Amino acid sequence: MIRQKILASRRPVLPRQNRQLIANLLISLHHIKPTVIAATWPLPGEADLRPLCEQLVRAGYCVVLPQTPPKGEPLIFREWRCDRPMRKGRFGTWYPTGRRKEPDVILVPFVAFDRQGGRLGYGGGYYDRTLPLYPQATLIGYGLSSQEREALPMDEYDHRLPVIVTEREIIQIRKNEG
Repeated sequence: MIRQKILASRRPVLPRQNRQLIANLLISLHHIKPTVIAATWPLPGEADLRPLCEQLVRAGYCVVLPQTPPKGEPLIFREWRCDRPMRKGRFGTWYPTGRRKEPDVILVPFVAFDRQGGRLGYGGGYYDRTLPLYPQATLIGYGLSSQEREALPMDEYDHRLPVIVTEREIIQIRKNEG
């Protein structure tokens, strides 16, 4: 119910919000210095990370995007480049035809977040099934500041995010929170 309410109230991402979010993500990634970065292809109403992906590839990083498998299975990360063909995936997603790669940073989208690192996804459980497969990966949640909520319900399968990036700020979650 909370998910549907938040999605119904969501406003389009303004170009300046998207640019600032990407700038803040670049700052976060610069401090980590990863090799393989898992991003996302935007769904309607989400921030558009395609400009970030292009910048990262130009800077020499390997960018992977998720292929959404049948329900109940984890995401598959495939290498993306500007010149690589894309295939239509599930739920209106697109994914590259590149080879599978293991990310060392995963940019995690959300419907909502809280300041304890809580994340509310779309309800399919894909990231909840995928994140345990990459325990070495740094997780960075991203979205707009308007997606913040006071406290989100979390269960044993939910993963708290250590960093959340919005167009306004980079939020570092302390370990003892949540």
